[in-house]
Amino acid sequence: MNRALWTSIAAIGTAQALKISARVRAKEHWAWRDLFRTGGMPSSHSAGAVSLATYIGLKKGSSSISFALASLLSLVVMYDAMGIRRHAGLIAMEVNLLEETVVKLTEQHPPHVHQQRGEDLEERLGHLPKEVLGGALLGVLIGCLGYATESGRTGRFENGFKFIRKSLTGLV
Repeated sequence: MNRALWTSIAAIGTAQALKISARVRAKEHWAWRDLFRTGGMPSSHSAGAVSLATYIGLKKGSSSISFALASLLSLVVMYDAMGIRRHAGLIAMEVNLLEETVVKLTEQHPPHVHQQRGEDLEERLGHLPKEVLGGALLGVLIGCLGYATESGRTGRFENGFKFIRKSLTGLV
């Protein structure tokens, strides 16, 4: 069993479950497609990538090539979530608004015809910085849990927290 992979999948699943519970509380209904939606708190992409980096860092050490690759992947994923994907969502909002405006204009001027799209574009594609941070923190927690529970060794949390403290000290 690839423990790193399953730890990452668990982080993604946990983040999606947290998003669904928040949507249920807000809307009071749930749909299966919510399980695969992007955007919202916490970022499942960030949670998955950071849990992988955390697990590898604890397992192989912070100076390993594997940890460096997983960390770089995490940074790219988080940057993409806050940047490109978020801006794509903002563009989708503008396109949807433009569609509404064109429909109203063609209704006011009957000789002009506009074929309306069936559905609006999905607007919630990316994340706010706090949603990415929430996913990253969840990823660290689940990465530590995955490492600590490996092969039934539950006393490994101390190493995980030492690793986190050491990593944060190096950043400050």
